[in-house]
Amino acid sequence: MSFRAREMYKKVVQRVGGDGKLPAELMKSVKDMLPDRKVVMGRAQRGIFAGRHIRFGNKVSEDGGNKSRRSWKPNVQEKRLFSYIHDRHIRVKVTTHALRCIDKAGGIDEYLLKTPYNKMDTEMGIVWKAKIEKMYSELAEMEVGFFPPEEEAKIEQGFDEARAAKRDFRREARRALAKQRQLEAGTEVTNTKEEVSDAAAKV
Repeated sequence: MSFRAREMYKKVVQRVGGDGKLPAELMKSVKDMLPDRKVVMGRAQRGIFAGRHIRFGNKVSEDGGNKSRRSWKPNVQEKRLFSYIHDRHIRVKVTTHALRCIDKAGGIDEYLLKTPYNKMDTEMGIVWKAKIEKMYSELAEMEVGFFPPEEEAKIEQGFDEARAAKRDFRREARRALAKQRQLEAGTEVTNTKEEVSDAAAKV
């Protein structure tokens, strides 16, 4: 394991929850599958780049064939991707290639689960992958209870009644606000009429 892989493993363990709180098989797989590349673009550490990094080459002139060094940077976009396992949006910097991979996998959770650790190549992606695997392992150990159809119908009816009450409350609030605005407009009209009559009397 290279120095970069060791440092990345320490950060993953620190962010996800420590050696004692995670399954031993999971941490062993993380340690075995960490990327062994020594150099990775520093910008890629803060996002999901799916193997796309800065590239270098030559710019060749059309007339004389003169070569000058240049670089090609990846097309990086900042996106809000919804994670079903975390039930919230994740704001992350991704390349357009990574976005296509995420769409093909069916979401950010599926992409992180299907992509092996040694191909993740970024610290952020490895941390999120370890978190999702940890949550899935916890969900697998939970006991799931099912309601009979009668209880499900009652629960659904309760939700429908709550939504209907909320709609009625909003409707009444809008009506009260409209009535208040009408009263305020009526008082302004009467005040202006009184002012006009007073001015005419003075003249």
